[in-house]
Amino acid sequence: MRRLFDARLDELLKTERRALTDLRVALARLGASAEDQATLDRSVEQLDELFLLVIVGEFNAGKSAFINALVGHPTLEEGVTPTTSQITVLRYGEREQRIVAEQNVLHVTAPVDLLREIHIVDTPGTNAIIREHEALTSEFVPRADLVLFLTSADRPFTETERAFLERIRDWGKKIVFVINKVDIFERPEEAAAVRAFVAGHARRLIGVEPDVFGVSARAALRAKRGEPAQWAASGFEALERYIEERLDTEGRMRLKLENPLGVGRHLAERYLRTVESRRTLLDADVATLEDVERQVALYEEDMARGFVLRMAEIDKVLLEMEQRGHDFFDEMLRIGRVFDLVNRSRVQKMFEDQVVGETPRLVERRVDELIDWMVDADFRQWRSVTVTLAARRREHEGLLPDDDIGVFSSDRVRLIDSVGREAQRVVETFDRKRESAALAEGARGAVAAAAAAGAGALGLGALVTAVATTAAADVSGLLMASAMAAIGFFILPAKRRQGKAEMRGKITAMRDRLAAALRSQFEEEIKRSASRIRASVAPYSRFIRAEREKLDETAVAFRGSLDTLERVRAELDRALPQPAGGTRL
Repeated sequence: MRRLFDARLDELLKTERRALTDLRVALARLGASAEDQATLDRSVEQLDELFLLVIVGEFNAGKSAFINALVGHPTLEEGVTPTTSQITVLRYGEREQRIVAEQNVLHVTAPVDLLREIHIVDTPGTNAIIREHEALTSEFVPRADLVLFLTSADRPFTETERAFLERIRDWGKKIVFVINKVDIFERPEEAAAVRAFVAGHARRLIGVEPDVFGVSARAALRAKRGEPAQWAASGFEALERYIEERLDTEGRMRLKLENPLGVGRHLAERYLRTVESRRTLLDADVATLEDVERQVALYEEDMARGFVLRMAEIDKVLLEMEQRGHDFFDEMLRIGRVFDLVNRSRVQKMFEDQVVGETPRLVERRVDELIDWMVDADFRQWRSVTVTLAARRREHEGLLPDDDIGVFSSDRVRLIDSVGREAQRVVETFDRKRESAALAEGARGAVAAAAAAGAGALGLGALVTAVATTAAADVSGLLMASAMAAIGFFILPAKRRQGKAEMRGKITAMRDRLAAALRSQFEEEIKRSASRIRASVAPYSRFIRAEREKLDETAVAFRGSLDTLERVRAELDRALPQPAGGTRL
């Protein structure tokens, strides 16, 4: 392919290519559609190709007739029905030839000098009955270096033309408006009114003063085919002079360089909006995750405080047993009970009845209450997570932008639904009896370990009894020794203090071991419950953090590309100044 650039623009071209390459990387990183990535790729490739002039408009606007008039040769078929059902590219060739080079693209060659420097593209109508044909036109426009927007004088600027122009204006293309079939007007005022109508609508849509020409394609072709009298009425002279002035070497250079700039800017701005929309969505997701984490943290704090209160109830039962033990010691270590003290089995039985008493049953009841409280709190916490995530799904259902692309949306929805389903599954399958039994088993095992006893089939109360009975045996031995001392030393006060101190140590140690075992077990259960919730949320949380980081980096890349593209455009304005407005109808 011929290059249209001279040495003074080489550096500018290199800068533009680098900026567009960086943009291509950012689009791929974001997961932009393959179509948009291909559009950018084709736009860059066309920097090395001939100038591309694309003709668009409704099927009955006379596009084929206009192109035939432009090249001065009836190259394309004309008709009153949609004759163009595919993209047709006119290129220079020594003879006329038609080649289907790719799907829905027909290459036509003709020995026309204009085609030596310019490729002309005929497109399906913007009001094509078959939507696939209209899509061909929309997708091909980004490849254009210049767009001629053709409308018919008998139906100027229709609704479908207006809607189509709205879709293509953001590509940053130079658009020239041509009103065909002006020969239907009998008075100049009618032509002027239609031109003003088209110019006004075009100005509102593209935001700049448009170049508008009125022509009769049929008259122009007849003039070029041997009827020169038709030339003046055709209006083609003004249009061809405009094209000649605008599409000289420098004009083509400028438009050729502007084409990728417009495509790149359009894609960068559109996907930057997508990034910002996603970022807004993720910010709300982060707020949801923070809400869940606050709930879990408060749950842990509330459970820690509640646990202290409920453990105090268990401690109270054990402290009361300890106090009864002290009272029992004071009562038994007297000279009047010396014969009772000698009977060790009787002392132990009295200790178990008077000191241990209902302690195992009361401890078991308090532990059961603690278990019920923990199970209910765990259930409420899971249900709270379920409600939070369900509200999140309702609030943001359908709020993703229409042009959202890639796997972001599906991944995000899949993960939040996964977390929600897990929370809902836990809530729906929550078996209070099973959870309570598991906690009770853990508590029993902890107490058994503290008492150095096998858990076996013993209940918690039986294990407490086992611990207390051991203390009773120790106390019985202590009281027997005290009795012997009393017989030998007439119950010395010092011996009584010593015995009471040892007794206090035995029961206190037993109480501390029992309380520590329960505390350790239940604190572990609280941590486990919170950990399960955090683990279920973790994949979603990791996705949010990774996506936020990626979006931040991608936004920087898009903004950098936009800044570079604007610099290139400014340098292009200095190197090849924009020409003055063209001749109008």
